[in-house]
Amino acid sequence: MNNSAGNTVRLLWAGLRALLVLTIVCGVIYPLAVTGVAQGLFPGRANGSEITANGKVVGSELIGQHYDLPLKKGQETPAPDLRWFQPRPSNGLGTNSVNTQYKLILSGATNRSGDNKDLIDWVTDAKAAVVKDNSVPGHPVSPSDVPADAVTSSGSGLDPDISPAYAQLQVRRVAERNHLGVDQVEKLVKQHTDGRTLGFVGEPRVNVLQLNIALKELVNGG
Repeated sequence: MNNSAGNTVRLLWAGLRALLVLTIVCGVIYPLAVTGVAQGLFPGRANGSEITANGKVVGSELIGQHYDLPLKKGQETPAPDLRWFQPRPSNGLGTNSVNTQYKLILSGATNRSGDNKDLIDWVTDAKAAVVKDNSVPGHPVSPSDVPADAVTSSGSGLDPDISPAYAQLQVRRVAERNHLGVDQVEKLVKQHTDGRTLGFVGEPRVNVLQLNIALKELVNGG
C-alpha cells in the first residue's frame, strides 16, 4: 500500500513539474520570443498596421471605416458624407459601442445566393445610390459604369480597399464637394493605388482611409 501511494505521489509530482515547465516555456518564454521577433522585424504589422494622422492613431490599414454624416432623427442609417471617398458597402452583423467608425462585432459575408431577393434588392438600391451620389452637373454616371465592389460587401465585411475603378468613379464628386480640381483628386488616387502583390497576386486596390487622410491634407492646404 505504501509503495503504491509513493508511486502515485511521484507520478503526481512529475506531472506537476511537467505542467510548470510547459507553462513557463509555452505560456511565457515562447510568446515573449515571438513578440520580440515580431516587434523587431515587423513592428507595424505586429501592432495592427495602425495608420496615424497628426500623431494620432486613426485606424488600421486592414480594417475599413465608414464616412457618414451624423445620424438624424428618424433615420435608421446615416447618410454618407459625400466629401470623402466611400468604402465598399458593409452589411454589419451587429453594433459595437466601442468602434463607432465601423459598427461590426463579427466578420462575415451575407451568405446570400446570387438569386436571393434580399441580395438583389440590396445591389439594386446600392447601384441607384452610387449613380445618384456620384453624378455631377455635366457628368452623369451610368449604371453600367458602377463596378461590383461599389455595390457588394467583401467576404469579411471589413475590406479597407476599393478598386481603382470605384475610386475613379468618385473623383468628380469628391472634387466638387471639396472645391478642388479634378486633376488634383485624380493625382491623389493614382498616388494611393497599389498594384498586385508581388506583381501577380490579387488586384490593384486603393486604401480608402489612407486616401481620405491625403484628401484632408490637400483640402487643408497641406
